[in-house]
Formats: sequence, structure tokens, C-alpha cells
Amino acid sequence: MQFLKSIMQFFVCAKRLLIFAIEVRRVSVRQTARAVVCACSAKMIPYDLKKVKAIALDVDGVLSCNVVSLDASGQPCRTANIKDGYALQLAARHGLQIAIISGGKSKAVEERYAYLGIQHVYMGVSYKIDTFRKWCDEIGVSGDEVVYMGDDIPDLPVMEACGCAACPHDAAAEVRAAATYVSPYDGGHGCVRDVLEQIMRAHGTWAASEKAFGW
Repeated sequence: MQFLKSIMQFFVCAKRLLIFAIEVRRVSVRQTARAVVCACSAKMIPYDLKKVKAIALDVDGVLSCNVVSLDASGQPCRTANIKDGYALQLAARHGLQIAIISGGKSKAVEERYAYLGIQHVYMGVSYKIDTFRKWCDEIGVSGDEVVYMGDDIPDLPVMEACGCAACPHDAAAEVRAAATYVSPYDGGHGCVRDVLEQIMRAHGTWAASEKAFGW
């Protein structure tokens, strides 16, 4: 009787182990499938990024969300994405020329991006194309060596003048139509990180040295 009882316990345990193994297998298959889907759905910039030497960025709707609160004086309180910030400082330290060109005026924005190592921050710009061309001349690059990321109508002239025009997922329809690349990320939610990471991967500088592990 004891022997039969032991045999039954053995089969119960074996059944539980088999069910556990099947469930683990299912989870593994689901995770693998999810990873494949993510990899296949990842968007790549259709441009030769190896020749890119510089990037220029708008603030509102690109580096910052396109919906912001206002302070007591009516000035917008802009947001800043931390992952964008990490990619910006890393790109700057690897020698990528970076400019910020904005129609807005904000001392906080100037200080934020100066802290990240960006030397060219232009605020209160009425016509961005003039500032863009002067900046390109100053750093010695041609338009096809520059990526520009904007989100609205005032950005269109610069998008036409640069080599690779990019925009956030929630950019204006006209901007999306003019863009070489539409990021899957909205403005202020990692679209800049998306573009910078692809540029740096093309140059072999993304997480390629100990610079990546510090600020």
C-alpha cells in the first residue's frame, strides 16, 4: 500500500513539473515573439547617417511637450526629457555639433542645454532659416551633413535646407509630409533620443566607450 502511495505521489509531482515546463516554454515563446515584433517594428532613418556632422533642434514640440502649463506671468513651463538629455550630452562629448533654434524665450532652456554641453542655443528666433544658415557657416558644415528636427510650420524652411529632416510622431501634418523621418515618439517623449541614438550608432559611438557611463 505504501509503495502504491509513493508511485502516485511520484506521478503527481511529475505531472506538476511537466505543466511547469510547458508554461515556461509558453512564456519564453511569447517573450521571443514580442522581441521579434519590436525589432521588426523599429523604425530606421532612411538617410546615410555616417555623413552627418551636426543636428539642429526646435524646443517646443520637439525637446519639450507641445502642451505645457503657464506660470503666473503667462510664460510656458517647458518640459525636458531625461533620456533626450542623456543622449544630447553624450553626442556633444563625442563631437557632434548641436544647435537649438527656438522662437521662444527662456532662460531655463538656455541653462538646461548649456549644462548638457550644447554651445549653440538660439532663443527668440523669428526666422529660423537665417539662424540655421549662419550656424552652418560658423561650424563649417553643408546642409546635407545636418539633421534638423522640427514639429510645426516655422520649421519647414529649415527642413527643406538640411540633408535629413526629422520630426516627432505628433508633428503637424505638413511637417510630417515634408520629413525624411517621422519618429515613433512624440515631442518631449524621446524623439530626440531616438534620432541621436541612430546617428551615434551609425558612427559607432553609441555606448562604445566609458564616456557612455557618465555625465
